Amino acid sequence: MALAIFDLDDTLIDGDCASLWSQHMANLGWVDGESFVRKDTELMALYAEGKLAMEDYMAFSLTPLVGRTAEEVEFVVGPFVEDVIEPLIHSDATRCLARHREDGDRLLIISASAHFLVSAIAGRLGVEEVLAIELEEQHGCYSGRTRGVLTYRDGKVTRLQAWLEEHGESLDGAHFYSDSRNDLPLLTRVPHPRVVNPDPTLRAHAEEAGWPVLSWR
Repeated sequence: MALAIFDLDDTLIDGDCASLWSQHMANLGWVDGESFVRKDTELMALYAEGKLAMEDYMAFSLTPLVGRTAEEVEFVVGPFVEDVIEPLIHSDATRCLARHREDGDRLLIISASAHFLVSAIAGRLGVEEVLAIELEEQHGCYSGRTRGVLTYRDGKVTRLQAWLEEHGESLDGAHFYSDSRNDLPLLTRVPHPRVVNPDPTLRAHAEEAGWPVLSWR
């Protein structure tokens, strides 16, 4: 049994769940829709260029959750995943997940989005284990701050290494599927990197390294 590790946004799904959630919060009236979505778009453009400080994005995107309980947010996230995310799940992704299950591999999603989003989407995909950005709670409510190492760039490697040690696992025979240049630190550490619908920088790196380039729809 080996690990089959998957990025989430623009890999398993055709879109970014954090940006889609921002639009959903605007639809709910939790934020000033036009300005909030515009700022989200600006920050995600930096992400695509490999220039985003994830701390800045999280500080911005978590503001509407301050003072809300995890239960309140979970109540809204369920319909969001069903109505918005499920139609965006790549059929090729579900087939890939199924193949790894048949091979007896251990499935893990590791994402630079908030845990409450990633875990809800993973549940729809039948994946039980998730590493994502953890949120701080104070007095039963979200504080608007994160906790621990962010699962972004080298932070994915750091969090995964701690997970491997905790679970007695290794990267022997591991696959990692991702679309983004931001995941190069982890892609270069697994025996079987798999590039999915890659951005131009990642595509160029993959072609030079001889990595498989997958087109998922």
